[in-house]
Amino acid sequence: MCNNTEIIHFSTMAMMLLINGLCTMMWFYLEGKSCIFPGAPARTRRARLQPPGGAESIPLDLTPVKAKADDFLAQLENLAQSLYTCSSHKLDEDMRLQFLKNDSVTCNDGSPAGYYIRESKSSKRWLLLLEGGWYCFSKHSCDYRMKTTRALMSSSPWPQTRKGTGILSPKPEENPYWWNANMVFLPYCSSDLWSGTKPKTEDSGYAFMGSLIIKEVVNELLSKGLDKAKVLLLAGISAGGVGVLVNVDRVEEQLRSQGHQGVQVRGLSDSGWILQTEQYKQGDCTHVLSCGPNDMVKIGFRYWGAAVPEVCRQSYIGAEWNCFFGPIIYPTIKSPTFVVRWLFDQAQMTISNVDMTGGVITEGQWNYIAVFAPACLAHELITRTYWMSVQVGGTSLPKALHCWERSLQDKNGSVRSCPLHLVDHCLWLNCNPTCPDIYDQPTGREMNAIQFLKQMGLKELKISKRQG
Repeated sequence: MCNNTEIIHFSTMAMMLLINGLCTMMWFYLEGKSCIFPGAPARTRRARLQPPGGAESIPLDLTPVKAKADDFLAQLENLAQSLYTCSSHKLDEDMRLQFLKNDSVTCNDGSPAGYYIRESKSSKRWLLLLEGGWYCFSKHSCDYRMKTTRALMSSSPWPQTRKGTGILSPKPEENPYWWNANMVFLPYCSSDLWSGTKPKTEDSGYAFMGSLIIKEVVNELLSKGLDKAKVLLLAGISAGGVGVLVNVDRVEEQLRSQGHQGVQVRGLSDSGWILQTEQYKQGDCTHVLSCGPNDMVKIGFRYWGAAVPEVCRQSYIGAEWNCFFGPIIYPTIKSPTFVVRWLFDQAQMTISNVDMTGGVITEGQWNYIAVFAPACLAHELITRTYWMSVQVGGTSLPKALHCWERSLQDKNGSVRSCPLHLVDHCLWLNCNPTCPDIYDQPTGREMNAIQFLKQMGLKELKISKRQG
């Protein structure tokens, strides 16, 4: 616990360090000119910051060097964490459940849909995260889903509070750039990749209203401060990542049509980039795990009453289901959107029924989009506690996202200065040393990549050849 003296000391240090940093940044723009600080006689400089009302200034003897910029940012981050620890106004770590006021928009079983929220009154940034959790596309598959994962089809088992991790964390040491934003978590209970518009019917016994749930949540948040927001980041993991691609432009249009043009809408899709691939081993499509991507979206599109973006729909009339595939829908999206995907995505491999012994995607396929793609066997990243640890080319996802966000805020900024095409060049399983651990699902035993591939039946000779 910190006392008041320590808080004042930290605050003073933070202010001085911040001013020093601002001077350093201005030096980059003004080619190394001096910076002025209020409080003492001013000296004549080629460039100076003159305080209002002719107040006196004190010169700061700064010799900023570009190479030390990272050191400064690290010091500032550490200081921010110290201030956070000392503060008596910490954010509530829990997000609290709110059910939708419009009770006609429901989960699969007709129970009320809702969202978890943690407000931050001082922030004008909002993060809405769509939960993932596969899908169902027939009465048979939905009945099975209801028996095995009821919380993904009904709100009745939902707890009153939830804690956020990764990009939802209120702790700056775990979430350095978004920790104090307004956080909204949308639990997934529509089983439709967040695309459905179909109310409950007697035939199916289920409602599919994922797209309508997002619309209602956004409408309710306007009265909680979203109307005054500067940035709304619509994020999602897995099925929620697909939901981002399908809904981000619709959310932007919803806000604009209601007169909130000042809210900048952006997308962040994690592990929601479905590839249009045939199954490695053909299944009968009676169950989620036996139905490949192509067949699944064809069936699901009709069963859910799915709504896809109009621009994409017009391009694929009669085959609108194609708009669920990342490479097809992405070029039609107008809102800035960042894609996160593991090169060896476990969910993509599962629905493709592959043997997990080779790469799913190559670097060339990603060159035209903003992407973070480590060569790891995993699924989902932004809500994991280790999301700051995984790096591509020495850059972590939080840093890449932060640079991307800053470049979008700055009208004169350029995404070219940001590392936004972060794709591992090595295409062997877990060749990136920062990959998360692999665990054997039945036993929970930790394995390295070689052990995993041996378990999958790949011979040692083939492994050595693939590794070179």
